[in-house]
Amino acid sequence: MNKRMAAVAVAAVGLAGLLTGTIAVTQAAADPSGTPTYRQLSGVGSDTTQDVMNGMANAVTINGTKVIGSYDATGSANITTKDPATKPGCTMTRPNGSGAGRTALQNSLQANAGAGDGCLDFARSSSLNLAASNPGLTYVPFAVDAVTYAVTPTGTTPRKLTLNDLKAIYHCDANYVGTAPNYSLNVLLPQAGSGTRSFWESQMGITDADVVAGIYPCIKDTKNGKPVQEHDGRVLDDKSIVPFSIAQYNSQASQTIADLRGRAILGTIDGLAPTVLNSNFGVKRDVYNVIPTSKIATAPYSQVFVGSDSLICKQTSVINTYGFAVNPNCGSTSQQTP
Repeated sequence: MNKRMAAVAVAAVGLAGLLTGTIAVTQAAADPSGTPTYRQLSGVGSDTTQDVMNGMANAVTINGTKVIGSYDATGSANITTKDPATKPGCTMTRPNGSGAGRTALQNSLQANAGAGDGCLDFARSSSLNLAASNPGLTYVPFAVDAVTYAVTPTGTTPRKLTLNDLKAIYHCDANYVGTAPNYSLNVLLPQAGSGTRSFWESQMGITDADVVAGIYPCIKDTKNGKPVQEHDGRVLDDKSIVPFSIAQYNSQASQTIADLRGRAILGTIDGLAPTVLNSNFGVKRDVYNVIPTSKIATAPYSQVFVGSDSLICKQTSVINTYGFAVNPNCGSTSQQTP
């Protein structure tokens, strides 16, 4: 794909959004904005869904009051999730990614857990992890995303690959990436704890443990000594490849959220272009809000998250505006940790 073709693809995305009436007028604000400053339901975690949940935070109200407080994966070092006057001790290190968000939520739910105790109510997650948890957690789907790979328009990596090609790349096949120590391709993964990282690894048929152990030596999750932040195309050079959320790319292209694409363009997998509706793309995933299982029937959790008639599931225009497809199982509580 050359620059002209990439521009046409982006224009097509924008036109599709305009036809469905989903392009936002202004970018979503990071962290809770407006009143009240502190919300009943405070959440952290996934970079992939932070912007759509920021949109939800501004759209979802109960009796005219905003109830969702969604804190971005990156930004200031610390966040304060509850009013210090009534709930002191809720200033914590900002969790970055699905894994860090889930861990922070679990810590918050533990009785007498110390710092953060009772300060978080849900976590954003772009991956499913049903490992045993105490207390139990429920992964409530609300949208569908798709993931492809990103490269630069002047790089040598083909713009059309099969899933098997990508698996060969992420298995460090010398026919695709060259040989050590001077690989011809920089094979990148997002930072540790990223839901996109764990999802992409599962699609590539590799494990995070093997990546960390160096079994695939061509794979890197840092550049210039800094972690690779997911969905930030500025990390790419002409020798790099990295997974990228299609929802994030499209909402950045439409200026719905901050544009961090840099020179990144999206690749085609198995002949299917990454500009189609996400639910039709081959490499797709559900995205979730994670809540305590014990709170499923308790307001405001039950009103905001649970069931196809929940306040989040009703916000189909918000889901579409941020590049996602509505999940056909929106609000389901069937995915629970033991």
